[in-house]
Amino acid sequence: MTVAETGLPVDAVRAVAARWLPRLGDDDFVCSPAGLWLALGAVAAGAGGGTAKELGALLGVPGEEAAGAVTGLGRALGAGGAVAVATGVWSRVPVHAAYREALPEVGFGALEGQEPVDAWVREATGGLIERLPLSLGPGAALVLVNALALKAVWQARFDPAHTRPEPFTDGYGDTASVPTMHRLLPGSWAWRVGAATVVDLPCEGPVRVRLVLGEERDGPEVLPAAWAEPERRTPLDADGVELALPRFSVRTTVDVHAQLAALGVTEATDPERADFSGLSPQPLYVSDAAQEAYVRVAEEGVEAAAVTAVVMTRGAAAPRLRRVERVAFDRPFGFAVLDAAGELPIFAGWRSSAPGG
Repeated sequence: MTVAETGLPVDAVRAVAARWLPRLGDDDFVCSPAGLWLALGAVAAGAGGGTAKELGALLGVPGEEAAGAVTGLGRALGAGGAVAVATGVWSRVPVHAAYREALPEVGFGALEGQEPVDAWVREATGGLIERLPLSLGPGAALVLVNALALKAVWQARFDPAHTRPEPFTDGYGDTASVPTMHRLLPGSWAWRVGAATVVDLPCEGPVRVRLVLGEERDGPEVLPAAWAEPERRTPLDADGVELALPRFSVRTTVDVHAQLAALGVTEATDPERADFSGLSPQPLYVSDAAQEAYVRVAEEGVEAAAVTAVVMTRGAAAPRLRRVERVAFDRPFGFAVLDAAGELPIFAGWRSSAPGG
């Protein structure tokens, strides 16, 4: 099943990405728009009244449709085996049977401290993320955790023998020598969206990586070029692309709770107004939310993982080419991991500092 067949408009996740990414700054970061959408979608499945309305406005899916959309998107991302998707709920309060039944892919358990949840996180991400991106205090009544993990190899791998030190100028104007991979790509694997250059690196399996190089003073605002519609793309006037890409990794923890108001979610975090009556007979509100994400790009391929946690508290071989264009990612650049169709941003990030070895 493809993402399009889930019945979920791809624009829903893109819209969350468009609103969220500008709030993550200009320094190194990686995040998972799909992971955030899935976690908040599972929460929205138990919301009512104005709480459901505001979450639905952010997610682009009415509250009554959230559970089906979360299930469908999770199954679509997991199809093909490259992406592992898991969601778990641990609770100290009763959870309605109807909520459990509406989310058949979600595991439910008793909340008996943080260590069992951390162990679940390690297993779900293959050890890429060690623990929850937040601490569960004694007041935590329920925690919902979504985990995404993927490992994929390039369709055509970089030859390690061609990796060599080259200069990289970071976002502060400082230049350092960094290990840089090289490959010759077909010209059709790159295009421009406005002033940004996008390079597409397909993987074996239902994911692909796209790299975005803006102009010298551009920041993460160019990232949506990675999933721009085909009609917005301008082909390069070249038969091939000489790609120079630093080997890099990025890990980020984001305080999502602090950003929810800017994303239009205020009632869900208010002990007096939150309505999660479809989730539990106990009054609950969102008291904390965070995401940790990690991505590593190297000669063999890409591996990435994200864990999004929402805590609720009682509350109230190249041919001969005529023209070759060199695209060197030797300054701050964006990157995204997308579904096979290149439409859904599973991970997105920005590398501003000089990558290490």
